[in-house]
Amino acid sequence: MATGSSPIQLNGVHHLALVCKDMARTVDFYTNTVGLRLTKGFDLDGYGQHFFFDMGNGSELAFFWFNDAEPAQPGVASVKNIVGSRAGNISSAHGSMNHVAFNVAAEQIDDYREQLVVKGVDCTPVVNHNDVVTGGESHTSAEASEKTWIRSFYFLDPDGVMLEFCATLQPGIEHADFPVNEYGVKSNGRPINGL
Repeated sequence: MATGSSPIQLNGVHHLALVCKDMARTVDFYTNTVGLRLTKGFDLDGYGQHFFFDMGNGSELAFFWFNDAEPAQPGVASVKNIVGSRAGNISSAHGSMNHVAFNVAAEQIDDYREQLVVKGVDCTPVVNHNDVVTGGESHTSAEASEKTWIRSFYFLDPDGVMLEFCATLQPGIEHADFPVNEYGVKSNGRPINGL
């Protein structure tokens, strides 16, 4: 570190920028369905638009519309499938954005899911993500328990962006498995669990 400089300190997410096909449809979905407040929107002279929505706590969700954008390519530029889909997994290409998780209060998650369902949004059931070490107990359960770290549900926006409403129930244990290299091999020589 250079003399007199202080360490980098991040304060959460400022904004996440995504690309949409139809800005009017995107604005309608994120304001009238999801309930975000539109804070800014402007033209990018000659080639697009850029709009921002307040996600709370100083974080914003931003969208670009480009007049020359390529069409969506599920499994490449966006997720192949929504969480829990019988059609397959949720993988997407290197460098892609997989999903956006909105932080919500734990006591509101079931109500928020119902509100979206009433508005015609196809939502997954609420998933209880257990805080367990890989290879031990299941990472998800049908009911919340003392092991549940977060509860969430997933849905897609009009352009196929996977969204998540996520509530933290407890801080959880500090644990990280061995990371894999580009070939899927962990630093301890093993593949990911289940491969």
